[in-house]
Formats: sequence, structure tokens, C-alpha cells
Amino acid sequence: MPMVHPQTDAASGAGADEGRRPKVVPAPLAASPELADRPRRRTFTAQDKLRILAETDRAAETGGIAAILRREGLYSSNLTDWRRARDAGVISGLNPVKRGPKIAEPNPLAADNARLQQDNARLSLRLTRAEAIIDIQKKVAALLGIPLASTDNEP
Repeated sequence: MPMVHPQTDAASGAGADEGRRPKVVPAPLAASPELADRPRRRTFTAQDKLRILAETDRAAETGGIAAILRREGLYSSNLTDWRRARDAGVISGLNPVKRGPKIAEPNPLAADNARLQQDNARLSLRLTRAEAIIDIQKKVAALLGIPLASTDNEP
């Protein structure tokens, strides 16, 4: 059913109370029921940010910055952050950043360190086995009465 507005007709100046029929305005179309799978966050390129900052810097009249913010759909905190990054000379601060946890760059010495730790563990195991074999040989020699040559390193 169309909406009826009892307002005056702009062309003739006559109102609804003067015997004329009210102007019929069609109802607005319904919004599309098809929605995107997931809403997307807006991102601004460095050029967009610099363009908007330049416009706000040139806006001299009262309410000029507010009009730009409304047109672009921004908050004043966005301008503050972008100005801070621009004034600090941080160009990367003006580029959009991927959200979420950041992956740390791998340490170039980490692979070498892991290899050395594996070698150390392997050699420690071999040393433990060799010491056990030497202890058994000493005990067998003592039981059989075979004299062993002493070394200077042994206590």
C-alpha cells in the first residue's frame, strides 16, 4: 500500500485542506535479503589516507572537517591516528595492517642451534654407553685377575 503524505503540493502551493487530493508517494523498496557471507572491514590505502588528510587540512570553514568525516564515514580518531603517523614519518603506519596475531620472523641461528643440540644429545648418549662398557671391562678384568694399564686421566 503506498504511503500518503498530506503535505502541500510544491508546484501549486495548494494544501490537502483545499479540496485537492494528497500527493501519493510510493513506498521505498525493501532492502535486499541477500547479505554477504561475512561483513568486510573497510581498509584505506596510504593514498586514500593522505588524500583525506589533505582535504581536512584545507577545510577552513566551520563544519568542513565534520562534513568530510560524514562523507567518508570516518571518526575523528581515525584522523588523529593518521596525522600522528604522517607527522612521525611512518609511511608503513598509513598502510592497512592485517589483523590478528603476527608471525615472528624466524631466527637465522635457530636451525643451527637445533642441529647442535641434537648432536650434543647424540654424543652424550654415546659417552654414557662407552663409560658403561669401560666399567664392565674393568670389572671383568678384576674378576679374571688381568692387570689393566693405568692412564694418567683416570683417578
